[in-house]
Amino acid sequence: MLSFDSLSEYHFPAFDGGFPPWDCQDPPFVFQQQDPFISPNHSPEPVFSNPNSSNSGSPEPNRSNSGSDEPDRVSKIDERKRRRMLSNRESARRSRMRKQKHLENLRNQVNRLRIGNRDMMNRLRLVTHQTQFVRTDNDRLLSESAILRQKLWDIRQVLLVRQLQQQISPSAWPCNNFTSINEQNLPPLTT
Repeated sequence: MLSFDSLSEYHFPAFDGGFPPWDCQDPPFVFQQQDPFISPNHSPEPVFSNPNSSNSGSPEPNRSNSGSDEPDRVSKIDERKRRRMLSNRESARRSRMRKQKHLENLRNQVNRLRIGNRDMMNRLRLVTHQTQFVRTDNDRLLSESAILRQKLWDIRQVLLVRQLQQQISPSAWPCNNFTSINEQNLPPLTT
């Protein structure tokens, strides 16, 4: 009877040729495989995969064990391992090249973004400087406008006072009743 404890001791097959078990294409076996053995006085009969269960399973014909089959099988396995190793190396090389190309693309993108960021910062500084200049100029113009409005108001006040004085004064000065055309259409004092 096969117990679970005997199976749990054997986790992975040995790493032949440096390949981990998941790279191996051969199915892993818990039990060691043995070549069929034929005794000299034993007639060739079908050999079953499990000697304890002779009724279950399909019979397998007995193979002759010549010495030339073993080196061929080993050389085929070695050739498969060698091809797999070369394939894995080539695959790893392609993977490294893809990663290198991707990394180079990312570096180029970072450089482009840095240059674009630097250009935007320079434009932002220029716009900020121009905005500050416009604000300063706007403040200056607003204060000039306020000063000019005040002067205009003062001039209007002076003109109103003069007009009132002229309306009152002609009766006080009877000889000065003549007003010229130029005095009636007074030019503005501001130029």
